[in-house]
Parts: sequence; structure tokens; C-alpha cells
Amino acid sequence: MANIKTDISLRKSLLEDVEAVAREMKITKSRLFLMAIEDFIQRHRNKKLLEKINAAYQDDKPDSDEDLRLSRMRQHHRKLAEGEW
Repeated sequence: MANIKTDISLRKSLLEDVEAVAREMKITKSRLFLMAIEDFIQRHRNKKLLEKINAAYQDDKPDSDEDLRLSRMRQHHRKLAEGEW
């Protein structure tokens, strides 16, 4: 994959932090930026996926068949718990 160079503007204090962390990790600043951006993008994708999953499972109410099944299951579990089964 081809690499492309780009310029970015940073606060001086942030650049100093980047340089310190890169030295501590014994990696280049470019590598640190790459790792941070990849992590950010993955977190963003995960957040979007979670939002889609939550939206898919967000029902207003169960349908009548499901209500009936749940009611029967509760009755059955109550009898099991009370030792009536």
C-alpha cells in the first residue's frame, strides 16, 4: 500500500507529548500517529455498529404471540421455583 505524506497543525504542547510518547515506545512519530488514527477509526466503527445493533433490537412492544409465550414461560418457571412441577 502506498504511503502519502500530509501536513497537520498541532499545539506545541501536544506535539511535545507525541514526541515523548514516541520516544518512550521507541517508535516514530509517524507510527504513533498511524496507531492513534487506526484506533480512533476502529472505535468509531464499533460505536456505529453498536448503534445499529441497538436500533435493530429496540422494539416498542413484543407482539401478542411473544406476550403469550412469555406469560407461559413465567408461569412454568414460577411452578418450577415453587416446587410444584
